Amino acid sequence: MRIGVPKEIKKGEFRVALTPAGVKVLHEAAHKVFIEKRAGEGNGFSDKEFKKSGAEIIEDKRKLFDEAELILKVKEPLPSEFDLFHEEQILFTYLHLAADKNLTLALLKKGIVGIAYETVEDYQKKLPLLAPMSEVAGRSAVLIGAYFLTKHKGGSGILIGGVPGVLPARVLILGGGTVGANAAKMAAGLGARVVVMDIDPYRMRYLDDVLSPNVSTYYFSSYAIQKILPSVDLLIGAVLIRGAKTPHLVSRDMLSLMREGSVIVDVAVDQGGCIETTRPTTHDNPTFTVDGVIHYCVTNIPGVYARTSTLALTNATLPYIIKIADIGYCQAFIEDQGLAEGLNLAKGKIICKPVAEAHGREWTEWKKII
Repeated sequence: MRIGVPKEIKKGEFRVALTPAGVKVLHEAAHKVFIEKRAGEGNGFSDKEFKKSGAEIIEDKRKLFDEAELILKVKEPLPSEFDLFHEEQILFTYLHLAADKNLTLALLKKGIVGIAYETVEDYQKKLPLLAPMSEVAGRSAVLIGAYFLTKHKGGSGILIGGVPGVLPARVLILGGGTVGANAAKMAAGLGARVVVMDIDPYRMRYLDDVLSPNVSTYYFSSYAIQKILPSVDLLIGAVLIRGAKTPHLVSRDMLSLMREGSVIVDVAVDQGGCIETTRPTTHDNPTFTVDGVIHYCVTNIPGVYARTSTLALTNATLPYIIKIADIGYCQAFIEDQGLAEGLNLAKGKIICKPVAEAHGREWTEWKKII
């Protein structure tokens, strides 16, 4: 199969969808890999490394798209890339379509096969391609929040771990999944008082067993969150509903309960955010303030931890890439039902039900398409 890896163009995005090691594996399996010139420079991967691994370096992005049957990306396509796609071309990337109707309609019009990293499932019904970036984002969210709590960034001036004789910060994490668990681990390690809110009693029991004593779990309800918000210094949004738009768990009115100078890091912003006042921001201009509360809502947090993120992502995606390249996506879906769950779009149809529901469109089962 002919596989194309373009340079990411989203602002503040330094990751690349494949490492030189991944290229070598595909090359040795007789697949042709095209890498756009300087695609790996944000990770420290040179064109020379990619070429040595067996890739062909392409300077013209359009030529790369024209040549490739399978396009590997990290982030969703931007408007300037829409016209580069052609019918039946396979796109394998983070899509997050439920939060972006314009992107959904544009890719439907092009008739591509859109496979989303974030909805691929493993045999345990977990999300193996979302997990590594969720781990990065969850751990990063605490470091980011701690930085914006500093007074010179507009925060309350609270040191997240406190010092002897002074209480540490109170960190509230909404959602106990991969992002939430990693955020809790990082915050607890820095000495914060941490509360993780969730609605799954089994997940909360698990977190209670494996996390340190300065982490508490708390069943989520509107009443409970309103009681705890006045004491929160850092709020991390870590809610995920597979393929769907994230519900707003903190309303605009609730925001007034938080103290001035407190910080929100909404990691769920890719899927619409779990805070009503969330709106996407960039690494260049990452924050805005509402009612004195600092909001950090960057849509690609792992993008600036590019080396770690690229290595972790390729570790997770490469087995699926090989499967698609070796036997084609149709046979791959038949053999791996979890991979089939990643199919969001095909032949001008929406295959992922939550995406269809988010945009009020018709849903088509993947088995009817292939």
